[in-house]
Amino acid sequence: MAQKRDYYEILGIGKQASPEELKSAYRKAAIQHHPDKNQGDKKAEERFKEATEAYQVLSDPQKREAYNRYGHEGVRGAGGPGFGAAGFEDIFGDIFEDFFGGSRRRRGPQRGGDLQVEVEISFEQAAFGVEKEVGLRREESCSACKGSGAKDGTAQTTCATCRGTGQIVASSGFFSVARPCPRCHGRGTFIEEPCDPCGGDGRVTADRKVKLKIPAGVDNGIRLRMTGEGEAGTQGGPRGDLYVDLFVRAHEIFTRRGTTLVCEAPISFVQAALGAEIDVPTLEGTTALKIPVGTQPGKIFKLKGKGLASLDGRGLGDMEVHVVVETPTHLSDKQKDLLKQFAALSGEKVNPLSASFVNKMKELFKK
Repeated sequence: MAQKRDYYEILGIGKQASPEELKSAYRKAAIQHHPDKNQGDKKAEERFKEATEAYQVLSDPQKREAYNRYGHEGVRGAGGPGFGAAGFEDIFGDIFEDFFGGSRRRRGPQRGGDLQVEVEISFEQAAFGVEKEVGLRREESCSACKGSGAKDGTAQTTCATCRGTGQIVASSGFFSVARPCPRCHGRGTFIEEPCDPCGGDGRVTADRKVKLKIPAGVDNGIRLRMTGEGEAGTQGGPRGDLYVDLFVRAHEIFTRRGTTLVCEAPISFVQAALGAEIDVPTLEGTTALKIPVGTQPGKIFKLKGKGLASLDGRGLGDMEVHVVVETPTHLSDKQKDLLKQFAALSGEKVNPLSASFVNKMKELFKK
């Protein structure tokens, strides 16, 4: 009599393998060596039997312990082509899906599907938060049958074909295949008299208005989740969720960098040179900003607490005011004379940058 191979070797795992690793290894071996995939191949058939026997023993904690201690002698009679090992029906159902392309419908209450909508809001609404109402077309629990799918006055009954298991087991030689029951489609229950409005599904499609509470501080591209605002579940299952993708319109004055609000404030040459106090816009109105004497172009002033709300509740960000010094473009003759006098008093030549640039060009073309 040929000596039996080690069960761990058959499945390609170590003795410390977890139940999940064991299940995955058997699933892989069963798909690879399944007789229907290898018709006429006796070696594949034997490999399939070996893998099945190994999984039956190692998936049972008591049998696995006995095998680890005493080897095949410790589990004599425990193997074989039967399918009594714990969890075997579930794993073989998974293999059936992969190999045969079948599908199984889970029994009992099922969670409803999730929905997604896109909502456009203004910059101010993103800053302060807003409540919006959106229209949705979604699956709702049927009010006529209260979601049961059965006509008023009747009820679901245990499926007589599968006796409530939701599966039909077909045996072929040494192995069996569990398929979803064709009568109840894997539910285990059957509706003799379906509800007219929902056709027995327990749900109907309806238009609904949903109020969205958009918090202060949201940014463009953020996705919000509204728990329980998705599709109704089946057989009393919970509702799915609603995902809201936000699009924030650009502002004419402000931009943002995280919670920092940014704007540009134009000032004149005179204000930059002599100093001034100007009004700058904020999200809550205007505020006074002091421009010191000799302010340079590009200077950034920071206004504490004038920025945007933080979504994590850490308060308000700051506001940055970027100063832009405007150079006059239309000067009168008198203004030009005054500027020339100013340049002379400062010891500055008129148009020094242009002269410097011309000299550099001359030197360049001499080379």
